Amino acid sequence: MSALRELAAFFLPVGLTGAGIAVICAIVAGVALARGAVGLSGGATAVWIVGMMLSIAAGFSGQWMPTAVAGGALVVALVLGALVRAMLSRRPSRPSRPERAETAPVATARPRRAEGLSGANLGTVLVQR
Repeated sequence: MSALRELAAFFLPVGLTGAGIAVICAIVAGVALARGAVGLSGGATAVWIVGMMLSIAAGFSGQWMPTAVAGGALVVALVLGALVRAMLSRRPSRPSRPERAETAPVATARPRRAEGLSGANLGTVLVQR
């Protein structure tokens, strides 16, 4: 029991650092989810797991608040990120500006050959783009 008391001075800063890492990663995951970057959100959540595991070290010194903050941060960030994403997807997009006829490149369609349509040899067919 005396060793645990001596190590408590070490476990609390480790737990607080882990909670800080977890909160930062939760914010990154929430923003990435709101922007639609699913890969970044998954990566930030993976690093959040490491921060959450480090925050559990504070429990050895009797402090469970860093663990609760780290756990709640991801829940709040993911819920807010999903809500912001839903609101942004419902927003009407801006109408695009019309291009001028003289500056737009003239597209010339030229035929190309396509052979063997639908698995059967139907011959050569000209296809317009």
